[in-house]
Amino acid sequence: MKTSYDVTAEVFKALCDPNRLIVLELLQTGEKCACMLQEELNISQPTLSYHMKVLCDSGIVQSRKEGKWTHYSLSEDGCKNAMKLLQQITAVSPVSKRNSCSCR
Repeated sequence: MKTSYDVTAEVFKALCDPNRLIVLELLQTGEKCACMLQEELNISQPTLSYHMKVLCDSGIVQSRKEGKWTHYSLSEDGCKNAMKLLQQITAVSPVSKRNSCSCR
């Protein structure tokens, strides 16, 4: 069973590879076929498949099959979730007396 930390890590794993960042940039202009992404990135089909699995597993990208090709697009909900997660883990909370260090 995945913890909330596992889910958050999956999202940020999707964002920490240059090829995946290029894919996300390409998808900003709309849906793209796997063949176009493969050509643009100049990578093998298995490598593209791996990167797309990571992106889809994170929820940031969604896919649909059309014949033998898979088409990918950004998931609006997945992108909103990624932004929400980033905001949550980078929000600075006020320090309570109970959490402050007592060593001096």
